[in-house]
Amino acid sequence: MSKSVSDILIRQRFRTYSVGTVLIAAMSIQAVLMAPKLAADDRPNHVDVIVDGLSDKALTGQRMFNQTCASCHGLNAGGSESGPPLIHSIYNAGHHSNKAFYRAVTQGSRQHHWSFGDMPPQTTVGFTQMTFILAFIREAQAINDI
Repeated sequence: MSKSVSDILIRQRFRTYSVGTVLIAAMSIQAVLMAPKLAADDRPNHVDVIVDGLSDKALTGQRMFNQTCASCHGLNAGGSESGPPLIHSIYNAGHHSNKAFYRAVTQGSRQHHWSFGDMPPQTTVGFTQMTFILAFIREAQAINDI
């Protein structure tokens, strides 16, 4: 079995590296190859939401949102198969005022932007909770350039 010059050079080159160096290189290559898969989110009606830098009030609202609203609107209002993302340009303050959010929670909302069906009133979410939740939504929108 004959060896080509390139086979010999490759083997000689790899012999000079320690096992640790080779493992680190392999893990780095794996991380690079997997990064697009981790970063890309192809779920329909979902957006990646950045929540760094929220105020204390918005952090409280984030916790309340994730406990009461995420089952439909996704974790951090990023959307799900059951409801639209609220950290989306459609829900900017110029198009959907704070009053519209309060009204949707207390009275429900007819389907108009998305095909999830009507949103029923959320009787377990009170005015005070809604104030915190709305602080979270608006701050998260700002952080995400909406």
